[in-house]
Amino acid sequence: MLRLQLPLGDRYTDATPAELADRIAAAKATLGDRLFILGHHYQRDEVMEWADARGDSFRLSVLAQEQPQAEYIVFCGVHFMAESADILTGDHQAVILPDLNAGCSMADMADLEEVTEAWETLAATTDISKVIPITYMNSSAALKAFVGEHGGAVCTSSNARAVLEWALSLGNRSEDGAGGEQVLFFPDQHLGRNTASDLGYSLDDMRVWDPRREHGGLTEAEVKDSTFLLWKGHCSVHQRFRPEHIAAFRQANPDGIVVVHPECAHDVCELADQVGSTDFIIRAVENAPVGAVIGVGTEIHLTNRLNNETPDKTVVSLDPLVCPCSTMFRIDGPHLCWVLENLVAGKVVNRITVDPDTTQWAKVALDRMLQIT
Repeated sequence: MLRLQLPLGDRYTDATPAELADRIAAAKATLGDRLFILGHHYQRDEVMEWADARGDSFRLSVLAQEQPQAEYIVFCGVHFMAESADILTGDHQAVILPDLNAGCSMADMADLEEVTEAWETLAATTDISKVIPITYMNSSAALKAFVGEHGGAVCTSSNARAVLEWALSLGNRSEDGAGGEQVLFFPDQHLGRNTASDLGYSLDDMRVWDPRREHGGLTEAEVKDSTFLLWKGHCSVHQRFRPEHIAAFRQANPDGIVVVHPECAHDVCELADQVGSTDFIIRAVENAPVGAVIGVGTEIHLTNRLNNETPDKTVVSLDPLVCPCSTMFRIDGPHLCWVLENLVAGKVVNRITVDPDTTQWAKVALDRMLQIT
């Protein structure tokens, strides 16, 4: 998706960290309760120190919804997160993304046109009334609206199991037998595969749908015989973690604990001691015994923060190259300062808005998720 963030002026790019900190603090003080800053766990420390709340993408959107007094919600995250916040917050609130270039490569791997084309292809191949579309939270508002309109739901990495169980139970609960036989899961194939495997399904029950190939790269028989059609998408950070990283960690730390995110590849999750969402990883570190060495398979800023905030344990990245989320990394002190000083001047920049029709159907999909979980 093409987004355009104009370059910042010298007043921001040439400012020292100390100068930016003073200016951000002054702007926050001026705006007071009219401002609420959300910081995703993967943000850099120079941004997180100003966050009024930390969390994963959906939790932060819910927190924004719980701040009706705040006219300005500054979301230090990526584009799809700001969209979710706009969907959930009131019309009197403006959701702002400090850098419009802060997208999500995974979310961009599935767009509405591609998913609609896949749905139409499936409808010509199999009984589409028995297919339930499920989109991961890491997707555009348009895709959330698509699944809402087509009887599906959104899921997070925390509740993906419950949502998939719900989807596959619909055939048993529906009078006409519609739904519940197949799931089209997008955009992350790894979360879908790991969750389905956790439910007891074999890899033979799953097929990868490649939107760049005719008919998803599958035969008609493969489509009909699969329970899970997994979109060919992935997280660029979590896909970096490999079994050899775990082997090297265990060799260096025989008593160490390996905890990874379910966006990692299936062979990595199979070797880990624990697999779970960002919040799960945080709790796993908190609950680990004093003195534990924990190898983590997730974004480096969170890993480093966990290590710094739990001095009685050692938390290290499984990936020796410690690659950050490049799009999340775009949010920095200069951009945060820029949006806040514009707000003080009465100018709203980088507002993220979702149109009413998309909002309506996306809320349907989100509400279904909440009812399920």
